Amino acid sequence: MPRHAKQRNFKRKNTVNKATLIDVVAKSLDLSKSVAADAVNATLHSIVEAVANGDTVNLVGFGSFKPASRAAREARNPATGETVKVPATVTPRFSAGKSFKEAVAIRN
Repeated sequence: MPRHAKQRNFKRKNTVNKATLIDVVAKSLDLSKSVAADAVNATLHSIVEAVANGDTVNLVGFGSFKPASRAAREARNPATGETVKVPATVTPRFSAGKSFKEAVAIRN
């Protein structure tokens, strides 16, 4: 198993934020935190830019990020009961890959 594939410092039932992810990347690859932060930020930025441009990002085993269209619709304000028009929009969508799904299923 490659070093980067080992589970490192993640505790169950906690939220992992960006700083924690950077720490784990730095430790698992023996990088400084600033280099690990640059790598994480560049990866996230690249995914956001690709999806924002209408592309799909496939990370085999992890999952896919893609833009998804939502049609215009009418919704109801629960406080007032008033009907509100919600415009059409494009949102990011993530679909977990097979390995990701299997890893989560095993641990739960």
